[in-house]
Amino acid sequence: MTTHSSGDIAADERHLDTRTLPDGEEAQVMSISRTYDGEVAEIWDVVTNPERLPRWFLPVSGDLRVGGRFRIEGNAEGEVLTCEPPQAFSATWEYGGDVSWIEVELAPVEGGRTRLQLRHVARPNEHWKQYGPGAVGIGWDLALHGLSQYIFSGGEPVDPAAAAEWAASEEGRRFMTASSEGWYEADVARGTDPATARPAADRTLAFYTGEGSEAP
Repeated sequence: MTTHSSGDIAADERHLDTRTLPDGEEAQVMSISRTYDGEVAEIWDVVTNPERLPRWFLPVSGDLRVGGRFRIEGNAEGEVLTCEPPQAFSATWEYGGDVSWIEVELAPVEGGRTRLQLRHVARPNEHWKQYGPGAVGIGWDLALHGLSQYIFSGGEPVDPAAAAEWAASEEGRRFMTASSEGWYEADVARGTDPATARPAADRTLAFYTGEGSEAP
């Protein structure tokens, strides 16, 4: 698996915000964005085509249209809520008994490139208090890194075994550590006390690097 250096984590932008849900509850909004080589229509196909998704992410089955249900192999499932090709889609993200939401937007940038922004909207709960935004943030960083590798290679599928080997390597650990630090900094910038944010980030990183036993 050909990879960029762990420094490419800096290409991602991360921030945290809040949003009032229709039921009046305040939700946490985790936002990450990255710019890719390729026109909007091409990147849209890469992130929505079920034949291409397994090449950089995971196999996705189901009815990928508004109102349809989908399942991501070994991960979440949900319902497609909106779809405006080739600019945006949203869906529920149902995992571990919890329901959150994802929103993906694509926008053209100079030089025939595309900016992808992903927002993950979640209700505050004990899980968030214990692990912080990195619990989903590191996972999305890894997913967008896989997308970067897929595009960088000219469409060569990411080999799962090679990806797992990379994740366990020193380079992979540096990548996840940089990701964790990025989410910690975003959490503190949003107003979380560092004394609360730091142990949450450390617990999540320990799981991703194999040094912790509990899944975030």
